[in-house]
Amino acid sequence: MRKVKGLRWFVISLIAAATIINYIDRTSLAVMWPDISKELDLSKDQYATIVSAFMIAYALGQALSGRFFDWVGTRVGFIASILVWSAACALHGAARSIVSFSAFRALLGVSEAGNWPGATKANAEWFPVNERALAQGIFNAGASLGAVISAPLIAFLYLLLGWKATFLVIGALGLVWIVPWMIVYKSTPDKHPWITDEEREYILHGPSTAAAPSAERTMTWGEALGRRQSWSVIVSRFFLDPIWWLFVNWLPIYLVESFGFDVKQIGMFAWVPYLGAAVGSVAGGWYSGHKIRQGWSVDKARKRAVIIGAVITFPAFIGAAFASSPLTAVTVMAAVLGGYQMMMNNIQTLPSDFYSGRSVGTVAGIGGMSAIIGVLVFSTWLIPFLSRISYVPVFLMGAALVPLGVAAVYYFGGTIARVDIGPAPEGKRG
Repeated sequence: MRKVKGLRWFVISLIAAATIINYIDRTSLAVMWPDISKELDLSKDQYATIVSAFMIAYALGQALSGRFFDWVGTRVGFIASILVWSAACALHGAARSIVSFSAFRALLGVSEAGNWPGATKANAEWFPVNERALAQGIFNAGASLGAVISAPLIAFLYLLLGWKATFLVIGALGLVWIVPWMIVYKSTPDKHPWITDEEREYILHGPSTAAAPSAERTMTWGEALGRRQSWSVIVSRFFLDPIWWLFVNWLPIYLVESFGFDVKQIGMFAWVPYLGAAVGSVAGGWYSGHKIRQGWSVDKARKRAVIIGAVITFPAFIGAAFASSPLTAVTVMAAVLGGYQMMMNNIQTLPSDFYSGRSVGTVAGIGGMSAIIGVLVFSTWLIPFLSRISYVPVFLMGAALVPLGVAAVYYFGGTIARVDIGPAPEGKRG
């Protein structure tokens, strides 16, 4: 049978493509909201309620999907997730009220959540430790590119087809993605028929297993919550993820309220911050991987990348708070999200740095659930209140979250290295 060189890069590229689709689907409502709200007579507070429905379901989906992916595996987990979220996106075209929008948004949230623990799990399965941050960067760049593409694409489709048909068209994208995924992702690297012997050896017996645990098993939620290392992921994501969602959920609304934009103008400007995010995703992953190859420890490389990202993000947030023109605003926002992705890229690798592959989805899912709780508090519920004054306190709040998230990595994480979780506790052995 013919072998494929560099098969792991095909896998992560497909996951990045799924993430692009994920972000096109989730940002579609925000881009078209100014005109949808006028047509259906819905308010900004009602928009916040719809966003809350998505985020609460997304938080629940993060925890459940992490466990689900550990149970059914990466291949089936992705197929199930993208089938449901594609259908949920298409159903938005039939929504006519806050109730129906909230219901379809909740279905979208609980299903789209699987993309993140699934990607982290695939990363742990297919990449050695010195390549994981770069692989995570490619995956995260998919989120950024999805956001870059979504604003102009959705604006174009909206002007051509209207909002109802636009939801149907973008909902169909996920169904197209399933075909190459089923062909390429046949199994994990130890059993895949296309992988070369050299790549299999590199993945299974390279740097990623230098500190292999004594027992390969899946931790329970209780065990995961009982370890300080898990809390470095949980707490840092609680504080830092609201930064990303501030832009995903509110950037189009900010452009409308601050500069009087319509849907066409949103499509022209709203992609710029995510271009910075795409650069930061790849740069952050490359940097820590490069330093590990130079002989740095995983601990030093990850933490240095997080610090550099924070040093970029914090002052850029201050600049965004006092931007006087739309071009200045989206430019400094590009720096905010570029630095943010440098941080998050390396923080999202922590579950696979600390734990074995069979527990990565569980820990990543718990971290994702914590992240969405933070998003609900800082992004979904506080922003409607703060923005009544102006958007200055919104961006200053974002700046304040940066040092809190970085401190959590240092305080709870200790030295970043593989943890031996040992045998299952008495009464938990299968």
